[in-house]
Amino acid sequence: MKLGHLQRALRYEGGLSRRLFLSYAASLSSLPLLSRSASAAEPHEFDSDPFTCGVASGDPDHQSVVLWTRLAPKPLEPGGGMPNAPVAVDWEIAEDSSFKKVVQSGRINATPELGHSVHLEPRGLKADHWYSYRFMSGGATSPTGRTRTLPSPQSNPGKLRFAVTSCQNFEQGLFTAYRQMAVDSPDLVFHLGDYIYEYSGQNGRVRKHHGPEIETLDQYRSRYAQYRGDKDLQNMHAACPWFVTWDDHEFDNNCANDISEQRHVKPAEFLMRRANAYQAYYEMMPLRTSSLPTGPHMSLYRRGRFGRLAEFFVLDTRQYRTDQPNGDRKSPLNAAALDPRNTLLGLEQRKWLFDSLSSSSGTWNILAQQVMMALADRARPDSPAIYSMDQWPGYAHERQLLLKHLQGRRISNPVVLTGDIHSSWANELRVDDFKPEQDVVATEFVASSLASGGNGTSSTKGLDEYLARNPCTRFFNRERGYIICDVTPKTCTADYRVIDDVLKPGGKTTSRARFTVEAGTPKIHPA
Repeated sequence: MKLGHLQRALRYEGGLSRRLFLSYAASLSSLPLLSRSASAAEPHEFDSDPFTCGVASGDPDHQSVVLWTRLAPKPLEPGGGMPNAPVAVDWEIAEDSSFKKVVQSGRINATPELGHSVHLEPRGLKADHWYSYRFMSGGATSPTGRTRTLPSPQSNPGKLRFAVTSCQNFEQGLFTAYRQMAVDSPDLVFHLGDYIYEYSGQNGRVRKHHGPEIETLDQYRSRYAQYRGDKDLQNMHAACPWFVTWDDHEFDNNCANDISEQRHVKPAEFLMRRANAYQAYYEMMPLRTSSLPTGPHMSLYRRGRFGRLAEFFVLDTRQYRTDQPNGDRKSPLNAAALDPRNTLLGLEQRKWLFDSLSSSSGTWNILAQQVMMALADRARPDSPAIYSMDQWPGYAHERQLLLKHLQGRRISNPVVLTGDIHSSWANELRVDDFKPEQDVVATEFVASSLASGGNGTSSTKGLDEYLARNPCTRFFNRERGYIICDVTPKTCTADYRVIDDVLKPGGKTTSRARFTVEAGTPKIHPA
């Protein structure tokens, strides 16, 4: 059953039970695969550039990587200006940017069922190798992308550089910081969520979202296309492979599993919207076929290996979580926050993570996830301590289980990467962050928003008092920016890059602070 049919059934019947909805939605995932396996499509001639969303790559391993593009000559229109039929797309991957040394090439169908997006997974590539790639269709040629494979699992790389970013509200700031990120030449980018924002367009801002608050598949597709039209974002995607995960705004603010922030929304209606959001997310991201959604379900947590230097664990802290305790308000760590039934990860993902960490052979174990893990007091001065219930403090029992696992199994050099909070932090994580005399178990580097919230502030007013209340926090900053991490067998260094202005073109990005963690001793030191 197509999604449109499902929506009409929902209106006609006056609502669906959650179980009935899921039984219908489970059939949706077969449609894109059936279309992809259809016979070769005819070439299509374009009157304008079909590669308006650029190119991207992601989820590399030591012998393959996902190559992505989307055909959309009219990206903001329903259907992207494409016919309701498969369109042939040719592709090439080469060892040089002039494509004189093409190593693989072929043809694939871009189908309407997947918004005429292409997810290509060439295999048999050289380990630890950079490549150029491009797509051709109907006489048009895409921009050239640059990507890489990871080192072989048994190799011992001497270095790794990656960028960490999140939270890029199109209306609230320009994406200028991506220009400096491209100059920084990372091997990889970790995007930790809030890639788009779902809100309706508002006048008087830096830019304006196209359309109302997004709920339908066409609306989600259009919003992604609007973001991908930004040249700085496009160019950064073309510069190296990305590992992506979502937070809440890719779907709906502060969502928790099938529970809306707006409590009057029925679960069946909410899951309908989630199915739309998940399909559009898959269509627009360089993800493997293993992440193809089934209606309102999508498998996003996964693992990567950079030789023996580092292992990556990309997490999903939205799809499986229980409802935020205490009404999703900032709250003391009361009985509701400490309830052992609360979970951010869900039982299946948590078991996968614990088992994967225990089997890791990486010198560094990097958890790429969404919400802050440190127990940071967010109260005003001279007020009782309160904590964000949308973050790990609202799931304090599971947080303790994770840190005890890291400590008890002696997981090598765990580093947590975090987004969401629109500010930068460097945190030392203990099983109990209220006891600074305890051993530090892991390090947390929190990236500020790239653009969300408009210009931040460099003011340090009240900072000393704030740090005194939070002995786990070694650095806090409210400016916009991202992090560049340099990893060697001996150290992991985080460089906090900040941009002075996201409200007008020409913002300059500089280094605000650098911190190093030495292998074997997870305490944070100024670099």
